[in-house]
Amino acid sequence: MNQEQLEMYNKLKDLQGQVLKLYKEYWHLYSDISTWQFWLICLLFFLGPLVTLFFLLDRENKFLLGFYGLNVHIWFSYIDIWGSGQGLWGYPYKFIPFLPGNLSLDAALIPTLFMLVYQWTLKHKKNYYLYTIILSLFLSFIFKPLLNLHTLFLLHKGTNYLHLLLGYIVVLLMAKVITNVFIKLPDIKRK
Repeated sequence: MNQEQLEMYNKLKDLQGQVLKLYKEYWHLYSDISTWQFWLICLLFFLGPLVTLFFLLDRENKFLLGFYGLNVHIWFSYIDIWGSGQGLWGYPYKFIPFLPGNLSLDAALIPTLFMLVYQWTLKHKKNYYLYTIILSLFLSFIFKPLLNLHTLFLLHKGTNYLHLLLGYIVVLLMAKVITNVFIKLPDIKRK
């Protein structure tokens, strides 16, 4: 690494530290445990879905559903972190201030909803794509506008709800494709 590259790297690292410090300060001023938004995000969007999943998860398919849910979590987090990082959308209130994206949506609410729909389509032999697209339409055109109405989620730079729908479609496709690949992998007998 040459000196110019090292200086630029150190400058970026310092700026990241300053931004993180500002996010923590912002969180303490406007989004900490003394606000109703914190408790809504914590209880309704984080703990609520996880408790619901605990009671509703089909235990016979727990690994399949868990693997699928992890895929949804990962892909949704990547898209959410990318969009937030690009300034396309943002979350004025966060459950945990120093994590990128929105932990309650990325790790709990969205994966749980997709897992429950996937579980239902498996159990009732329904079309996965149809029902996850219906869920994506709901999330894009009803849920996110409601969050926006209460300033829990804000769109920027000309981003609209159709863009969000496209993100959800990428998530549902990637999660299903990767899950299907693993389902179809042959077992390897080890000696």
